[in-house]
Parts: sequence; structure tokens; C-alpha cells
Amino acid sequence: MYDSLNVVLPFFLLSFFRAAVCDVFPASIIALARGKRDLLAIFLLNFFLGLTVIGWVVALIWAVKHDVPVVVR
Repeated sequence: MYDSLNVVLPFFLLSFFRAAVCDVFPASIIALARGKRDLLAIFLLNFFLGLTVIGWVVALIWAVKHDVPVVVR
């Protein structure tokens, strides 16, 4: 018959993936949707420090903040 691990493991991995995307990476998703020019930097900050509260909050603020126009002289 079926092994219980083969039945439970896909559901566990799916819930882990959902938690990673929806709970840790909203700053990266917001930055992508807003077309931020620092998208890679926000993603890397979120990837490496997203599980800490400070890193998560900094990435989220950075993603929501408006880009300052670049002045070329």
C-alpha cells in the first residue's frame, strides 16, 4: 500500500513553499510589482535577512518607498 511519508511529504513541502513566498518575500513581490530599480538588492536583502525581523522590515520599507529621480548633469 502507500507509505504515509509519500502522502504527507508533498503537502508539507507545499505549505513550506507557501510560507516562504507569502510570509518572507512580500517585499520582493512588491518591489517587482512596482518596478523598483533596486529589485535585486531588495531581493538579496530579503533572501539573506528576511527571516530576521529587522531585515524583513527594512526590505519592506525599501520596497514601498518611492524612487528618487536620478539627475544626470
